[in-house]
Amino acid sequence: MNLSGDAVAPLYRKHADGPGDLVVIHDDLDLPAGAVRLKRGGGTGGHNGLRSLKERLGTADFLRVRVGIGRPPAGVDPVDYVLAAPAPDLRGPFVDAVAAAGEAVADIARIGFDKAMTRWNAKAREMGKDRTTRPESPAGNILLAPGKTSGGSISRKEAGPQDDTEEV
Repeated sequence: MNLSGDAVAPLYRKHADGPGDLVVIHDDLDLPAGAVRLKRGGGTGGHNGLRSLKERLGTADFLRVRVGIGRPPAGVDPVDYVLAAPAPDLRGPFVDAVAAAGEAVADIARIGFDKAMTRWNAKAREMGKDRTTRPESPAGNILLAPGKTSGGSISRKEAGPQDDTEEV
């Protein structure tokens, strides 16, 4: 992981038109364990894998699916915490978060990054600690409701009962 830029850079240069074509899923100490959030670009936050990607790609503006691992307990070195298996009480949230991260990537492919980010991050704020469940609607005038096969429908009008059937 610490040298992930070495593996990603040649593929990026061959297949990507820009940083928006690269989605990186990574652990994040700044999110509670099991939380899933989407972000475009940003710093490395001391994450060696992200640092490697930034150095080898020449940019940190790639798309990110952040999977929270929480902060280490008092007295535990963050490096040791990141490399250790999750505590037994956190294993369930981690398994759920991995599945949710996969769903988030599917949403990115299906509805685009910005809409997926709105969907996942708005629902994460609503749900408090349980941030791994598939989002419903972020409120406001954009309806993002689960569809049968596409996983979502999008409307630029106020939501109405008929809008739950419109699929992308």
